[in-house]
Amino acid sequence: MSTRESTDAPSAEALATAKAADGIVTCDACPVLCRIRPGKTGACDRYGNVEGRLTRTEPFVVLERTLEKDGKIVPFLGQRWNGAMLRDGSTFVTGIGAGTTYPDYKPAPFIVGSRIDGVDMVTVVTEGIFSYCGLKVKIDTDRWLGPEQAAVRVAGEAIGHVTTAEYGSQMLSLGGVHHLTGGGKKEGIVTCESMLKLCGLEPVEMTIDGGATVIVQAGHAPIINGVPEVRMRVGCGSATIGIFAKQWHGHADEVIVVDDHITGVLSEHQAGRFLDMKPAGIRVRGRKSTPGRYFQVANPGIGWGGTDITEPLSIIERIDPKTAWPGMRLLMVSTTGEHAAWFVLDEQLRPQPAEMPPAIRTVVERIGENCEPALCSILFMAGAGGSLRAGVTENPVRLTRSVRQEITRVTSGGAPVYVWPGGGITYMADVTAMPARSFGYVPTPALVAPLEFSMPRAAYEAMGGHVDHIRPLESLRAETRLEAREWPRGNPWPLP
Repeated sequence: MSTRESTDAPSAEALATAKAADGIVTCDACPVLCRIRPGKTGACDRYGNVEGRLTRTEPFVVLERTLEKDGKIVPFLGQRWNGAMLRDGSTFVTGIGAGTTYPDYKPAPFIVGSRIDGVDMVTVVTEGIFSYCGLKVKIDTDRWLGPEQAAVRVAGEAIGHVTTAEYGSQMLSLGGVHHLTGGGKKEGIVTCESMLKLCGLEPVEMTIDGGATVIVQAGHAPIINGVPEVRMRVGCGSATIGIFAKQWHGHADEVIVVDDHITGVLSEHQAGRFLDMKPAGIRVRGRKSTPGRYFQVANPGIGWGGTDITEPLSIIERIDPKTAWPGMRLLMVSTTGEHAAWFVLDEQLRPQPAEMPPAIRTVVERIGENCEPALCSILFMAGAGGSLRAGVTENPVRLTRSVRQEITRVTSGGAPVYVWPGGGITYMADVTAMPARSFGYVPTPALVAPLEFSMPRAAYEAMGGHVDHIRPLESLRAETRLEAREWPRGNPWPLP
C-alpha cells in the first residue's frame, strides 16, 4: 500500500501565497479562505499558520479498544500517546481533527488501510462542513412548551421551531440551512453558536414564542421556566389507568388520571369494566373518545398532567345524583404522580378533601417509580453531499449505493449513526455517544462534524476509491497531532 504525506502539509497554492505575502497563508479548508499571519489561526480556530505551514490546530483522534489477554485487560494507550504500535482490529481512526475535503476534488484527509481477521479494510475519514444540518431535540416532559410550529429563539433570533410532540416528550427541530444561511447574518451566527454548544453537551437557554423558557442540555433534565423537570410521564391518562387499575380496585371507587392528551376515568374505562367496577357517575369535561378516555379536558400548560389546571376538581363537569353516592372515594392523579389528591363525597355529593389512605399512596408513589428520569436527547442530523463523497471516490454515487447495500459502514466520531432511506447519505447521530470535542464550525456559518466510512478494500477499489492515497494504520505514528482515546464502551465496534 502506498502512503501519502501528512495532512499537516499545506497545499501548493497556500505555499505560493505564503512566499508571496510575507509568510501569510491562505487557508483553503473552507470557502472563507482566511489569510492567516504567522503564529495566528483562522476565523474558526481550526487551522493556523505554523512557520509558514497551514496546520490543523487540534488533535487528530484515534480510539483504542481495550483487549483482554490471558484474563487481563491490555492497558489503553492513553491520551498522551506513548508512540506504541497502533493495532489492527483494536484501533479505530476517527474524523475528529482529521481536516476537511474542501474543495471537492481533494481526496479525504486520511484513507487508512488495516487488516482484520484476514480481511483488508479501508477507513476513510474526514471532517464534514455541514450547512445542511440540524438538531432533533427530545425533551422528556408532559408540560407544554409552546404551540406547534412556534419559533424557538436564542438571544431573540429564531433558531428552529416546535414540532409534533411524541409520547411523553416535547420535540424541537433546530438549525437547518434556512436558519444558518437563509436569514439575517445574526440569525445564522446565533443558530450556529447554539448548535455548537448543544452538540458539545453545553446548556442553551431558549424561549418559545407564546410558550415557555427552557434550558436544554444533552443528557440532562430540562429546566422549564426555571424549574428542573424530574420525571417523564409513565404514559397517557388512559395507559396509566390500564397499568394500575387492578392495584386501585377495592381501594377507590373512582380514579381520574389528568392528562393533556387522554384523560382516563377508571370506572368507565375498559380496565374498570373488566374488574366489574360500579359506575361512579362522574363526568369530566372535554370530548369523549371511547369509554373512559377524554380529549381536551383543559388547555395545555405546566400544571397537572401537562394541562393548565392547578385545581383538579375543575375538570369535573357534573356528578350524577342517580349514580354517585355519599362516601364515594375519588382519587385524582397526574401521569407522573407528582400531583395527587384524595376526596370523599359528602351527603350533597360534593368532593371533600380527605387524608389519602396508605394503599392509595403506595400506588401513587408507584406511578412516580415507573416514570423514567426526564432528559434532553439531541440527535445531530446532516447530509453528506458532494465534497464528502468525492473525498472518498471519484464516482460519489457508488459510495451512496455501497452504504445502502450495507457494504460500507458509516460512523461519526466512531459513534453509530442512522442513515435515512431515500437519496443521498442523510444521517443522525446521538451527540452523547460521540467523543468530547467532536464538533467545530466555520464562519460561513456551518457546523463541522467527523465522519468515517469503513469497508473492505475490495469494495473500495470497486467503487473507484482514491486507492493511491491509502496509507497503513501504522503510518499514523508519524502524525504529531495524534491523540489516542479510550473507545466508548457503550458504542458497538464498527469494524469486523
